[in-house]
Amino acid sequence: MAVKSGIEWTESTWNPVTGCTEISAGCKNCYAKRMALRLQAMGQPNYRNGFKVTCHPQVLNLPLCWKKPQMIFVNSMSDLFHKKVPFEFVSQIFDVMNKTPQHTYQVLTKRAERLAEISDCLSWAKNIWAGVTVEASDYKYRIDLLRNTKANMKFLSLEPLLNDVGKLDLSNIDWVITGGESGPGARPMEADWVRNIREQCLEQKVPFFFKQWGGFNKKKNGRQLDGREWDQIPNQALCA
Repeated sequence: MAVKSGIEWTESTWNPVTGCTEISAGCKNCYAKRMALRLQAMGQPNYRNGFKVTCHPQVLNLPLCWKKPQMIFVNSMSDLFHKKVPFEFVSQIFDVMNKTPQHTYQVLTKRAERLAEISDCLSWAKNIWAGVTVEASDYKYRIDLLRNTKANMKFLSLEPLLNDVGKLDLSNIDWVITGGESGPGARPMEADWVRNIREQCLEQKVPFFFKQWGGFNKKKNGRQLDGREWDQIPNQALCA
């Protein structure tokens, strides 16, 4: 359940939990749900429950076997802070991440409330990054919840970007990713929404990563913004 990833801002995925439920506007065309149902139809045993939240203790220790350092997106097929994932299992996942400092783990959630609720009970090594999805202006409150956690590295995913998020307070935020929705039924994204985010990142000296324009054919639409690709990541010099 750990595979090389095609997601531009990571290298591999590790899915000790699969399945989720809709919580906000960005969930409408969930790619993970489509993929999970396809894998269920193909008979993949880890998706026998389709997109129902399911813990997979049998894959917990996989990162212990990976000697080559990797950037790992944790639970690309779920949300670690879903209420149906027991705290004990979340804690076990954190134990593995703490035992493997050679890797960098990216933990992204829409459930910022639970993240904030249990953050103090978790051990946040420097290699564990915490992020929240802010797909529209209505969800900017998640940024404050993230900001108050104990994570050493904090990032935002403004994807799928559904409207102009307006002014952003990026204090104590280390990275911003944004991009448009892709796949069937993809909702359009306006260039000025992205430019607004980029300019605020440049002003507040926060690395900015533009993932994609999206659409039904995301490869054709590409990922250039104003004539260039924006691939800034934390701990690298900013390029204006």
